[in-house]
Amino acid sequence: MRQRSRGRVAPAVVAALCAVAALPAQAWAAGEPSPYTYEPSAKPVKGTASSTDSEQLEPGGTYRDSIRPGGKLFYRVQLDAKSNAYVSATAVPRPGTKVEYADELKVTLQDRAGNSCSYNSAQFSSAEFARPIGTYAHRTIEPDRTSCQGADTYFVLIERTSAATSSSEPWELEIRHLTEPKVKAGGATAAPESWPSSSPAPPGGQARDRRGGTSFYSAPGLYEGEWRDRIKPGETLFYKVPVDWGQQLFASADLGSAAGEGYVSNALSMVLYNPARGLVESASTISYDGKQNSSALDPLPPVAYENRFDSSDSVNGMRFAGWYYLRVSLSPEVEKVFGPEGLGLSLRLNVEGDKRKGAPAYDGPAGPFQVTDDDLSAAEEGQSTSAAVKSDTMQLVAAAGIGAGTVLVLGLGVWTLVARRRAAAGAGAGTGPGAGPGVGPGGGPGHDSGASTQYGPPAAW
Repeated sequence: MRQRSRGRVAPAVVAALCAVAALPAQAWAAGEPSPYTYEPSAKPVKGTASSTDSEQLEPGGTYRDSIRPGGKLFYRVQLDAKSNAYVSATAVPRPGTKVEYADELKVTLQDRAGNSCSYNSAQFSSAEFARPIGTYAHRTIEPDRTSCQGADTYFVLIERTSAATSSSEPWELEIRHLTEPKVKAGGATAAPESWPSSSPAPPGGQARDRRGGTSFYSAPGLYEGEWRDRIKPGETLFYKVPVDWGQQLFASADLGSAAGEGYVSNALSMVLYNPARGLVESASTISYDGKQNSSALDPLPPVAYENRFDSSDSVNGMRFAGWYYLRVSLSPEVEKVFGPEGLGLSLRLNVEGDKRKGAPAYDGPAGPFQVTDDDLSAAEEGQSTSAAVKSDTMQLVAAAGIGAGTVLVLGLGVWTLVARRRAAAGAGAGTGPGAGPGVGPGGGPGHDSGASTQYGPPAAW
């Protein structure tokens, strides 16, 4: 019993401490933009030039690779005939490297016959500075479609297009594969024709401070209201907002005023990603002359399952509930004009509509495509995925520590009791009736009998 208890507690503590050690460190040189924080669970994978030799991506898995200019990388996925599938890729150019307007990351999902199930691309466009960009491809089960519907092997193709004047350094890649369960019979099969498009009044109340993360993984949770932060030239910050079925998200970003004179075109970029890390919408870039300036996402439809049947990315991207991500980036050119100090950043969020209205009846666990009570708590507390993992790990350490401490206290109590009884037994043998001559505390059988006379664990422990 003692050995089993000890065996259970110790590995739990060791595993938890190892998990804490594996959490991403927020370490970078003072005054420099923070780097992208990759998921610690991301596995290395090697994209191939041919589909024949491609490695498989597992559902729910996150992977890391890199891609060079002109690169074409193949991976494979096994899909059933029921689930919708998503593969996203986030490219992370090294800060300070040169990119051009049309430099592009493209993700395509193909069947074995080479038919495209879907493809999407992300470009740097007018904000020509290095920052993470990403998009996804998907296989959607549709009643009127014949290709890409069966259970089979499918191939993911990730491509990079770069201008000759752009940096030739490889872009790091973070790749994620998710599946969404099918819906039970009776769900919607047509895209919505209209939705509320007028922007609501700005959220009231006092602005609150919240520090942005450096990736999807480290993005802190936000909810409706105004949020303040500071962003340095060349820096990219991520935030996430839980948006439930039937809810409509409105978001704007303000860049605060600063001392100095000058002008930087396309200084601030803001985009929205959905729970599968698909690019939904880009706000107009903000040019900056030292005066405050603002930009907002165009009005988006409420989250609804039937949005997926629309041809527009900004509509079909709002196809499921879950965490929606805002990525905000400030051009490094701002430092040349206004200095290296961070500028004030304000995010204003409205989340309108009745939550869980029109939620589909999934035939299986919704996974990341839902908003849970824990998600709402994480948004209130500003918790990121990395912080949640750390919190859960520390709770495990605490629980394991309490268990180990209880076992230790009980064990010490037993040791003390056994030692005292043995000591008492030894003393009784030397002074009680019938004791032989010379038997006593100083020697004889009472001392050399092998019974321990010190306090501590028995030899068998």
